[in-house]
Amino acid sequence: MTLPLPTHSVPLGKSGISVFPIAWGMWRLARADGEDDIGAIVARIEAALEAGITLFDTADIYGCDAALGFGGAERLLGKALAGRPDLRQRMVIATKGGIVPGVPYDSSPDYLHKALDASLERLGLPAVELYQIHRRDCLAHPRDVADTLAAMVESGKVRAIGVSNYSPAEFAALQAFLPFPIVSTQPEFSAMHYAPLYDGTLDQAMAHDAAVLAWSPLGGGRLVSAWRDPVAKLLVAQGERYGTDTAAAALSWLMAHPSRPIPIVGTQTPERILSSRDALKVQWTASEWYKVLETARGERLP
Repeated sequence: MTLPLPTHSVPLGKSGISVFPIAWGMWRLARADGEDDIGAIVARIEAALEAGITLFDTADIYGCDAALGFGGAERLLGKALAGRPDLRQRMVIATKGGIVPGVPYDSSPDYLHKALDASLERLGLPAVELYQIHRRDCLAHPRDVADTLAAMVESGKVRAIGVSNYSPAEFAALQAFLPFPIVSTQPEFSAMHYAPLYDGTLDQAMAHDAAVLAWSPLGGGRLVSAWRDPVAKLLVAQGERYGTDTAAAALSWLMAHPSRPIPIVGTQTPERILSSRDALKVQWTASEWYKVLETARGERLP
């Protein structure tokens, strides 16, 4: 008996928004193009939409390691949407703030309000569907962060809020001061980084009906490039069994978990963005799924 996979629509937590069970991320967007290559970015967005993808993930820090600098990815997306405003109505846009180079984190009320406004200006949008704290600021009281996020939602600039790279305890502390639910948590999660299975992240998400947005679902590309890795070999075989590739198998392995993780695909190649939908073709039995986990752990499960 095979494990159930998500349908073509899953809830984005308790936001009231439904999205495709795979997202497209823009971490590498500013590194892939020059500032004027907007046509290439539109082609990627169109490929994602053709694949069925509706959730588009970016952050103000994306581009910091490229020539465009801080805000680069948001700026490129904003230019693409300015040239093709018809695309916006088909997109659920998520962005993040709170990482400040050299600090390194700032979730103070003053900073977050300015960060959101700056993101919206770069995107050329009056609002986004999801705004996430990118990483926890240890010096910010969760009560103050919650008050700031609540004000963002009340202003109409943000529909729902989420967290990224938060531990379950950090999630719980923030939620305790919020008047509405955190709709998403964004951990690193792949067959090579399976900590969320054991650290309580996925369990908490299921308990709160929060969406799990999995970043680096291909293990930073290692699952599709390290051909001699035993985990990759299992994924290669599983993909071939269903007439597709290793990446599709790696994504489907995540999606088979009952927390229904939404993998964020980071490829900047339109053909590969389009092929990500093949993940819905790959099925797993419980034995096959656990074999991948045991191989990743390097030991038999007790």
